[in-house]
Amino acid sequence: MIDQAQALRHLVHSKELRAARTTRVITVTSGKGGVGKSNFSLNFAMALQNRGYSVLVFDADISFANIDVLLGTPAQYNLMHLLKGEKSIWEIIQVGPGGLQFIAGGSGFQDLVRLSEQELEYFSDQISKLHGHVDFILFDTGAGLSKETVRFITAAEETIVVTTPEPTSITDAYALIKMLKSMGHEISFRLVVNRVADEREGKQTADNIRQVASKYLDIEIPVLGFIPDDSNVTKAVKRQTPLSIAFPDSEATRGIDRIASRFLLEEREPVSNRGLSSFVQRIKKLWS
Repeated sequence: MIDQAQALRHLVHSKELRAARTTRVITVTSGKGGVGKSNFSLNFAMALQNRGYSVLVFDADISFANIDVLLGTPAQYNLMHLLKGEKSIWEIIQVGPGGLQFIAGGSGFQDLVRLSEQELEYFSDQISKLHGHVDFILFDTGAGLSKETVRFITAAEETIVVTTPEPTSITDAYALIKMLKSMGHEISFRLVVNRVADEREGKQTADNIRQVASKYLDIEIPVLGFIPDDSNVTKAVKRQTPLSIAFPDSEATRGIDRIASRFLLEEREPVSNRGLSSFVQRIKKLWS
């Protein structure tokens, strides 16, 4: 039986393939907690993977790091082991159901604001090694606007904002976008509306945010799609199994599949300035 270390070594070996591949960095965030952001991140990653892309999910939620729990795969190592210099980036990558790669957050992100110059250099160097290792790195950030969340969002420059039709969720999602815009950051936002009763409710929710953002912030926010309110999501969480594996034919899984398809088709501009190298350069600048 091939153990996890052997599997990861196998992934690292194809140097030619990795050198030719551009790793794209995307953050997933929300204005408030409880909107299903982490579940979306996880199953969106699996939907991309099912289309032949390799994906790494990086749990960047300081307060509620839970990707390993949702996957039912206890993480032996996490970010803290990397920051302490105890493990390399390859050693903290875990493999969950379906072969999905992820890095557990643990409590390490709380130490990012206190990194010394030497520690920041090591962290950046280790992240750089992921270039070409996967097609996409998804940073599942915390809800709201902590310093760490802002830094990851602005470093990535591509952000999917997850909201629900609840008025507080809509208000907080817009507030997050407005705050980032007021800081002078040019970020490519895209919107996902979760837990909708029907497509009409999803469109209405998205239009509310898009119209206000267009009028008062002068930015256009494309909508990637809507995810139906589906009791199977809760069942999958209780099973600690990704929704797309536990309930592949569920309405929510189909909704996320449609979003993944649209995401891959909607390439609105070149992403050469959004690769991992650019991300690492901005990380070093933002944290220095």
